[in-house]
Amino acid sequence: MQSILHTTDIRRNYGDLPVLKGINLAIEPGEVVSIVGASGAGKTTLLQILGTLDRPDSGELHIAGQNVFTLNDRQLAQFRNERIGFVFQFNNLLPEFTALENVCLPGFIAGKEERAVRQRAEVLLTTLGLQHRLTNLPSQLSGGEQQRAAVARALINEPAIVFADEPSGNLDSRNAEELHQLFFRLRDELGQTFIIVTHNEGLAALADRTVTIRDGLLFT
Repeated sequence: MQSILHTTDIRRNYGDLPVLKGINLAIEPGEVVSIVGASGAGKTTLLQILGTLDRPDSGELHIAGQNVFTLNDRQLAQFRNERIGFVFQFNNLLPEFTALENVCLPGFIAGKEERAVRQRAEVLLTTLGLQHRLTNLPSQLSGGEQQRAAVARALINEPAIVFADEPSGNLDSRNAEELHQLFFRLRDELGQTFIIVTHNEGLAALADRTVTIRDGLLFT
């Protein structure tokens, strides 16, 4: 099986400080992989590079068969919107738009047909138990509901992979547990691939595989 994501010798320095010292990682389709490590170990830097939000100083990153850092900035932004989903600790929903509109936005940006985008958004929100919240603003949703809407938004363009950065860090224990189970249900039902940076030991333990970043290197 061809990896959905693989890196070759990814390196990143900040000034004279080497943060990533040669990252080699392969992710298979449908895997849920957690990345753990101490604060300052380079987890966020790695996630930003894997998610194409930052470029490495050297090395290669292939996602869904595309050598992504051969793309120019405009091409890379288009690829990111169409093939990568993101879920962050803070959901970043736009407060003036409804849950449905927030989920639709990446699809509209990608230039997809409006009716098809809205239909998929409704299906996703229904799948995530938010069918009764389509027209609610973010301020009218609970924290757990906001994060589920953010997950739906990440899935709207049928991404090859979803990156989650401390996705339950802003939730209470009950909502965090529900969100964790949701990731695995989406993997089982949709075959979705997730890479999750987390300090949550429970979530890390649930993953198909956990990798640890330490001193700029990955350990399995």
